[in-house]
Amino acid sequence: MKIIAATAAAFIAIVIIGNATSVFAAEPVAVSAAPALTVRFTGIETPTGAVMLSLFASEAAFDAGGKPVASLMAPVNGDSAQAVFPGLAPGRYAVKAFHDIDSDGNMGTTPFGMPTEPFAFSNDAIGDGGPARWAAASFDLAAADTVHSIKIR
Repeated sequence: MKIIAATAAAFIAIVIIGNATSVFAAEPVAVSAAPALTVRFTGIETPTGAVMLSLFASEAAFDAGGKPVASLMAPVNGDSAQAVFPGLAPGRYAVKAFHDIDSDGNMGTTPFGMPTEPFAFSNDAIGDGGPARWAAASFDLAAADTVHSIKIR
């Protein structure tokens, strides 16, 4: 038993020592990071407040008001705003956003539920009597960083 243990220890030592130069002398290996999605908003007419946006990764969540993958606040800077979602898995996504002009954290609406603050959807999608649907607003995020521009209406 002692011979087997000693042989195994010697073998492991040879493997480690034999590979030491290749392990320690190797060039640094770049670690691939998950892509980031930068969302840029244009067409902002009132230079106050922030754009509140939510990112969705499924048709069910987007169309039925489900839980977003992430939500961010992008401060308005003149006539534009920008937000970055880091470390996303490649796939299909869609964005819902509104310009919170009065900075109250809520989308202003009329008593009938019609928006009183500007809003937008990815792909500049427009709804038909309501919010845009996943089919019109969704886009592919590849394995590289992506910039997606949206016009606030």
